Amino acid sequence: MKNSFVALAIGLSCCAGPGRAADALAPSIAAEHRPGRQASLPATRPNIVFLLADDLGYGDLGCYGGTARTPNIDRLAREGIRFTQFYANGPECSPTRTAFMTGRYQHRVGGLDCAIGSGNVGRYDDAIRLRARNELGLPTTESSIARILKNAGYATALVGKWHLGYDDKFAPHHHGFDHAFYCLGGGMDYFHHVEESADFGPMLRLNGRIVQREGYFTDLIREEAVRFIEAHQASRFFLYVPFTAPHAPFQGPNDRQPQPLPADSPLWNQGKAPPAVYTAMIERMDDAVERILATIQAAGLMTNTLVVFTSDNGGTASARNAPLSGRKGSTMEGGIRVPCLMRWPGVLPAGVISEQVGITMDLTASFAQVGGVTAPSDRPFDGMDLVSRLAAREPVIPRALCWRARRGDNAWWAVRDGDLKYVRRKQGNAVTEWLFDLGADIAEWNNQLAVRPTDAQRLRRGLELWETEVQPRR
Repeated sequence: MKNSFVALAIGLSCCAGPGRAADALAPSIAAEHRPGRQASLPATRPNIVFLLADDLGYGDLGCYGGTARTPNIDRLAREGIRFTQFYANGPECSPTRTAFMTGRYQHRVGGLDCAIGSGNVGRYDDAIRLRARNELGLPTTESSIARILKNAGYATALVGKWHLGYDDKFAPHHHGFDHAFYCLGGGMDYFHHVEESADFGPMLRLNGRIVQREGYFTDLIREEAVRFIEAHQASRFFLYVPFTAPHAPFQGPNDRQPQPLPADSPLWNQGKAPPAVYTAMIERMDDAVERILATIQAAGLMTNTLVVFTSDNGGTASARNAPLSGRKGSTMEGGIRVPCLMRWPGVLPAGVISEQVGITMDLTASFAQVGGVTAPSDRPFDGMDLVSRLAAREPVIPRALCWRARRGDNAWWAVRDGDLKYVRRKQGNAVTEWLFDLGADIAEWNNQLAVRPTDAQRLRRGLELWETEVQPRR
C-alpha cells in the first residue's frame, strides 16, 4: 500500500549530506505503519483521553518554563513524557483539527488550509468556493478517528470546540461521536456563548441541537467531561476534550458581564491579552484538567488510560513562545511547535523528556494502534505511531514533515527534514525564504539560505512533490 509520508521521506532524504545515509530514514518510518499491535503494548486496549488547548504558547506551561501555575498539566510531564519537538499540523485551529480527525494532512480534504472564519466564512479561494456550495467543513466521507474507534467498540465523546464546519451535516455526531457537547466556531464569549456578532446566533450544541447552559465555558467542558467518564467507567472510551482556552476573547472565570462582549471590544484582539487574564484562563484550564485526571484516578482507570495534552497551534502575541520565534498563523517555530505531554502508567516511561519529532496526526495513528484498529485502506494515515515507539524505548528517528497555510492572497510554507527547515512566505507578489538548522538555531535567527543553496533547493523540491501528493479530492 502506498504511503505518501514514506514517499516524502525518501524524496527529501535521498540527497542528504554527509552523515545522513540515503536510506536511513525511510525504513524506520515505514516500520511504524506495519499492521498489528506492537509487542511492547499491553493486550488490553486502553481508554484514550485527548486534551487539546487552543492557541497555547510553547512556553506557557510551568513544565516548559512558563509562569502560569499549571501543576495538574505539569503532572502529566512528571508521570509521563514531555516532548520538546512536537508540532501542530497547522498554525491555526481548523487545519490542525482536520489533521487530527483524519490522521492525514489536512490539505487532502480541501478548503481547510485556514481556520473557518466566524459566521462560517471562507478565507481563501478554495474555502470561499466551498462555502458558496455550503461545503466548507469536514465531509463525512473522510475517515475519522472517532468513527474508527467507535466501530471497534469504544464509547466516543467530544466535549469542547469543534470548528470543523457550521452546517449541521458536518456535526460531530456524523463523524462517529456518540456524545458531543461543543461550540461551533473558533472564538466565543466564554459566558454568553456567542461569537463577535450575536447575529450569528447561539454557538453551543449538544449532539447537533442548539442548547443553552449557564457558566464559564471552560467549567462547562470540565463538568461534561467528568460526567462522561463517570458514566462510561465500566466500558472502554475515547474522550476528546478540545478547550477554547486561552483563545480570545480574553475573559477569566470572574469576568462575566451582563451582556456579551461587543464586536469592537479589545478583548477579541488575539495579540493583546491582559496578562493577568491570559494567565487566569490557562490556570482555569489546569483546574479542569485536575478534575478530569482525578475522575480517572477515582474510577481506578489510571493505569488503563492513555492521556495526551497538546495545543492546536503555536501561541499568539499574547502567549509565551520562548525560546521560539514567530507566532500563530506563521510556519516559523513559534507558530507550529507546541507543548505535548503523554501519560500511560506502566506502559510509557515516567519523567522522560523526548526529542522525537512528532506532529498532531501522529496522535491519530497512535490512538488507532493502541485501540487495535487501522485506517481505511483508501485513506491511510500520514502520521506514525509514537506510542509504540516510546513504549518500546526505541531511539529517536529523523522526520520529514511539511506545512502550508493560506489566508487571502498570503501563504506560509515549511518543510523540516532532520534538523534542516525551509520556510517560505508569500505576501501578495512578494516572496521571502529562509533556511534554518534547528539543531543549532532553535530561535531561527540565522538564515542560511545563501550559504547552503543545495540544501535549500532540495527542500524546495521536496515541498513541491508533497504539494502534488496532497491535492484535495473535492
